[in-house]
This record gives sequence, structure tokens and C-alpha cells, in this order.
Amino acid sequence: MDLRDAGLTDNEDKVYTALVELGPSLAGRISRKIGLHRRTVYDVTETLIQKGFISYMLENNRRVFSAVNPQRIIDSIEEKKNSLMPLISNLKIKFESSKKKERTNFYKGKNGLKMVFESQLDYPEILILGATREAYNSMPYYFKWFNERRKEKKVKIKLITSDKTINPKILSETRYLAEKYSEPMVINIYGNNVAMILWGKQPFALVVEQEEFASGYKKYFELLWRIAKKQK
Repeated sequence: MDLRDAGLTDNEDKVYTALVELGPSLAGRISRKIGLHRRTVYDVTETLIQKGFISYMLENNRRVFSAVNPQRIIDSIEEKKNSLMPLISNLKIKFESSKKKERTNFYKGKNGLKMVFESQLDYPEILILGATREAYNSMPYYFKWFNERRKEKKVKIKLITSDKTINPKILSETRYLAEKYSEPMVINIYGNNVAMILWGKQPFALVVEQEEFASGYKKYFELLWRIAKKQK
């Protein structure tokens, strides 16, 4: 059994597995490991980014690709969980041995953003700065499912927004800033992670996993929380 059973092509399987084993890598390093032409590797990484299985960051204007946690694969193909468990468990061991404590990853498209949001369910609280209706309009069915999962796992949220139509009821507190402070960028803070999300036709997110970075954003959120008002 291999990742083709999870819906990946043969080349996607090779590239994803190589990234799990190698950790963050340039296309050339991936190419040398699996014997695919570098152009083919670039084409495959693009499809894996769209599927939400890998991300990338820029270093000296070159893309450094990273595999997402294999646990996300289990969540996205629940019906095949039992048959894939031995393979995923092995990949998780390799992933944990190669991952860095400080990471910056880029996610593109709705599938990529689903991976970002699902990772937030592993934390007891999510702080959201700049919540926007555009997120719900883009993926209404997904966020209905997300909030049900959040309720099941008792994940609390705190929101600061300028949109007074946003007022979730489930395990949440909401405060409001004046409309003049509205921004297109939404920032989610959870654990040692900060996700900067821009919604639109091609939504994307930049996720920074770094303790001091997250701590700074939490302090900024707490300051705005004291300034923001409860809805009357």
C-alpha cells in the first residue's frame, strides 16, 4: 500500500514521501532523491500545494518545500483511515524526526486553508483578529463542520472584528472595533502559531510557528481586546 490509495498520483506519492523523509527541501534535492526531472518536481509540488499536502516558503527567492503533518491526511480521508494507519504512522515517525521547531509555511487555495484551520483544533483556544464575513462566504459548509468539530473538542475562540454581523455563539467571545480599523488580513493565533490569512478568489495563508513571534501577537491581541467593545 502507498499514498496512491489516498488519491495521490505516483509522482505525488514520491514527492510527498521524499519531503517527509528529507524535511524542508529545494526542488533540486527532491529531484536527486527520487530521480524525477526538476521541472516535473515543480509541477507535482504545485498540485500538492493545491491539495493542501505541502507548503513552501521563500529563501533567497527560491522555494523551499515542506510536507504538512501526515495527520492532516487522516482527517481528509476519514473513510480510509483504518487501511492507511500503518503507512501514516510510519510517515509521522519520519516527519517528527525531520521537522524543525521554528517553521514558516505558505498554504494556497481552499484545500490548503482547510489544513490550516484543522490544525487549530489541536489547541484549547484560538484568538482571531479581523474576523471577516468573506471567510464564511467562501467556505460556508466547511465552517459549519469546523464549528461542530470545535464544539466537540471544546476549543474556545475570541474574536475581534469590525463587522457587527459576526457574532458566533458556540464557545466564543466577540468584541468590536470601529469600521475604520477594518483590514483584509485576518490573523489567527493558536499555541505558538500565527496564521495570516487573506481571503478572495485565491485565498492563501502564511503560518509562522515560533514562540516569541506568537507571544508578541498575543500581547497585541490582548491590547486590542481591552480597547474593543462588546456588542450592545
